[in-house]
Amino acid sequence: MNKLYILIFSLFVACSIEENGPTGLMVEFIREPEQTLILDRNPEFSWVVPIEAEFQTAFQIQIASSNSRLQKNEPDIWDSSKIANNNSIETTCPGDQLSDNEIYYWRVRIWDQKNNSTPFSKIQSFRTGTLQDYASTNNKFVSKLIQPVRIIKNKNNNYFIDFDKDAFGTLLFQNINVKSNDTIIIHLGEKAKGNRLDRDPGGSIRYQKVVLVLDPDKEDYEIELPANKRNTSGAAIKLPDSLGVIMPFRYCEIENFHGELHKDNIKQKTFTYYFDDNESYFESSDSILDQVWDLSKYSIKATSFTGLYVDGDRERIPYEADAYINQLGHYYTDREYSMARLTNEYFIDHPTWPTEWILHTVPMFYLDYMFTGNFESLKQYYDKLKQKTLLSLSRSDGLISSKNISSEIMKELGFTDPDARLKDIVDWPPGQKDTGWQLATAEGERDGYEMVEINTVVNAFHYKNLKQMAAIAGVLNKKEDSLFFLKKASQVKNSINEKLLDTIQGIYLDGESSAHSSLHANMFPLAFDLVPDDHKKSVIEFIKSRGMACSVYGSQYLLEGLYKSGEASYAMSLLTATHDRSWWNMIQSGSSISMEAWDIKYKPNTDWNHAWGAVPANIIPSGVWGIIPVEAGYSKSRIKPQLADLKASKIMVPTIRGSIKAEFEQVEGSYEFLIDLPGNMDCEFIYPIDENSSIYLKDEIINSYKGSLNLFPGRNKISIKSISE
Repeated sequence: MNKLYILIFSLFVACSIEENGPTGLMVEFIREPEQTLILDRNPEFSWVVPIEAEFQTAFQIQIASSNSRLQKNEPDIWDSSKIANNNSIETTCPGDQLSDNEIYYWRVRIWDQKNNSTPFSKIQSFRTGTLQDYASTNNKFVSKLIQPVRIIKNKNNNYFIDFDKDAFGTLLFQNINVKSNDTIIIHLGEKAKGNRLDRDPGGSIRYQKVVLVLDPDKEDYEIELPANKRNTSGAAIKLPDSLGVIMPFRYCEIENFHGELHKDNIKQKTFTYYFDDNESYFESSDSILDQVWDLSKYSIKATSFTGLYVDGDRERIPYEADAYINQLGHYYTDREYSMARLTNEYFIDHPTWPTEWILHTVPMFYLDYMFTGNFESLKQYYDKLKQKTLLSLSRSDGLISSKNISSEIMKELGFTDPDARLKDIVDWPPGQKDTGWQLATAEGERDGYEMVEINTVVNAFHYKNLKQMAAIAGVLNKKEDSLFFLKKASQVKNSINEKLLDTIQGIYLDGESSAHSSLHANMFPLAFDLVPDDHKKSVIEFIKSRGMACSVYGSQYLLEGLYKSGEASYAMSLLTATHDRSWWNMIQSGSSISMEAWDIKYKPNTDWNHAWGAVPANIIPSGVWGIIPVEAGYSKSRIKPQLADLKASKIMVPTIRGSIKAEFEQVEGSYEFLIDLPGNMDCEFIYPIDENSSIYLKDEIINSYKGSLNLFPGRNKISIKSISE
């Protein structure tokens, strides 16, 4: 009977493989490459291996000048034939097979571990532009028309319209029938007061008034908005002239409209980078956490309108720290990698002034490699990245100070202003003494941080840079460099713990010669694995005593450190908090995109469209669910759930290899997990169990469980049960 079952199952798997070819095709990270221009002379091709195949052992790519040639199996550009290789991401087309300004068609098939082949994938087309030896590719932009969820007719021919969510765009009137040249007044904005638009919202919350003269012979209008000089000139990222001026708004109020307005007559015309909402989801037994996720995910999408990660609408300028958080959130909410790479490379020649912002550059490039598996960008900018570590500022013990900066170093970092200098920032905004703002606390978001020459936060970032540069050098087979950076990292770690750690109190000081300890001086060393084991308890206890004494930016590193240290319950209490330093407060304030600061009272010029406030978009998948790439390009993933008091949860995380789906539920005292992995991915599942519990994989008890399980493509059922059951 068993032999018959095995035979039937084998036949079923073989048939499934024959029926299911690769999916999720991408060229140069782009999922719909026919909508953009591929500029790389030797582009990379990626695909998702069918789950039924489990692991790929070989592949065949065909490229043709027409769709019909591939259908007839007559590729005239390139036929790789069968190549014994398990690489399903970023496979390069060799030589000079492609020409400028042409349309090509490609498909792929793979072989599994038993040498069974799949059918070819569906055919995908792509267009080339002027090909270059190295180029990163833009994805397309998308414009959508959104109907209102509410239209309320107030007195005196006044209409109030709610589009449900804040979005960057403009307003359309369609099929408007009027009998005279009436002048109507249109108000657009992000904040409402009852059933009226708030025309004095404060801070940098957007409001705009537009006057429009109607024409009886015209039915359709696209509102022309006046340009804001600050975000359309200077260092601001320019939008295409064909797009016109856009602004963020959720609400519209119209005065003096003599007629009837219906949902079909008025639209919010939104503009974003290509984003697939169906690539990720999260649900849990905590409704506040779910709303925090929804806010954060939507923030990543809504703020993508320039094609680079910018600070929001006030300046529309890329800043490294903003971009780092935005990049992580984008990876965890959509299968999209081009925008991150373009932004990273933008910073090579367009750095910003804060010391720690410069020190985000190497981590951003390192993330790009870990999530894509592609090292072209590392190779192209390797020498520039070495400079971004600020190694040139180090003294004999390895510690660095921005006081040592020179014009020559600033030029090497990419600054063109000869008078520009780096300045330590720690967190933002700083205190009243620095800005003149009337903040709720005199220290701003720095928790009283004492700014000294040898700064603990800056040197913690420097250590992280050195560790990651060692890894990058290893990837590029620069063995001497890798060893050099490892030695420098070890030196910096020792110096930080010898000179900046108060061993009596067991906590870090703000810097050399400082007697003050802040949340920041401790949460960054914890997040960057600097804390010695014998001081972890005291550092964590100090961190937990400070609450959310950091900005929305700082919360990224606070939560990273907490989840690395197994402090899931406390981290969850911060994610679901309802006080005025929380994501819930953003929602209750009326914002549908994450805010620049926790509340307007903490930053009086704060905006309502700032993606660096969308930290939960990456922390919920990577912290709460513990889903991360362990090896580049997700060839190996790790799932380490830290679900705190959640009774149930579901999540889908996009990866370049396909989606990771996971479910959790407490059932009568047992913990049940369903983990669905894409093909061609190894996975380590980590979950602690006590001596009174047993763990089961696919209903088989694991007697030798040592804290982790190896999972395989397809469905993995994991049960943790009390022995008493």
